[in-house]
Amino acid sequence: MSLPASSASRALGDIVESEWLARHHDDEIVRRDLSTHPVAADAWPAAVTAKHTPEGSRTDAQRAAVAEAVSIADQLTDADALLFAVPLYNFGVSQHFKAWFDLAYTDPRIDPQGTALRGKPAVLVTVLGGNYGEGTPKEGWDHSTGWLRRVLEDVWGLDLTVVQRQFTLVGVNPALDQFADIAADLKTAAEAQAHVAGRALAEAVAERAAA
Repeated sequence: MSLPASSASRALGDIVESEWLARHHDDEIVRRDLSTHPVAADAWPAAVTAKHTPEGSRTDAQRAAVAEAVSIADQLTDADALLFAVPLYNFGVSQHFKAWFDLAYTDPRIDPQGTALRGKPAVLVTVLGGNYGEGTPKEGWDHSTGWLRRVLEDVWGLDLTVVQRQFTLVGVNPALDQFADIAADLKTAAEAQAHVAGRALAEAVAERAAA
C-alpha cells in the first residue's frame, strides 16, 4: 500500500521478513500488495448480500466477491504467521486495508466467533508521516493504529506485536526539517524493534510447531 522504492512501511516490513527467513529460509512467503492489487470497493457489500441470495441466483459480482473472500481466508488460515505493513493515510485507516479486512470478515472462518486465527503470531508495521505522540500538537489524530490493534488483536485474536515509526515525512516535507534529529532517532528505534519483532515471530512459530 505504498511506493515500493520509498515506502517506510515496506522497509520495516522487509526487516521483519529478513529475520523470519534467517530461521525459516525454506518457507514460502505469500505477499499481497494492496496498492497494486486492491480489493474492489464494492466487494464487501456483494459478498454480504450473496449470503442471503440462493447460489443459483447470485450475480457475477457476488460470486467473484465470495471467491475472493475465500481466497483471502485461505491465505490467512494457512499461514504460520502474518505480517501487516499499513501506513497512516490522512489521519485514518488505509482504505485499501479496510476494504481487504471487510471482505475477509465475510468468510465464516474469519469472523469473531471463529477460532481459525486465535493465537496466531503476527506483526503489524505501521508508519506515520508526522508525530502523534503524547504532548505533540497532533496527539490523538492517529485514528488508524488503535483501530488496527482492535480488529487484529481483539476481533481476530492474533498474538500481535506492533512496530511503529513516526515522522516519516521529515526529509520530504520542508516544514518538518527542524525535526531531522528526532526523526533519525525514531527511525533507528523502529528498525531495531523490527529486527526484534521478526526474530520473535520466527521463534513463536518454531515453538508452536514443536508443541
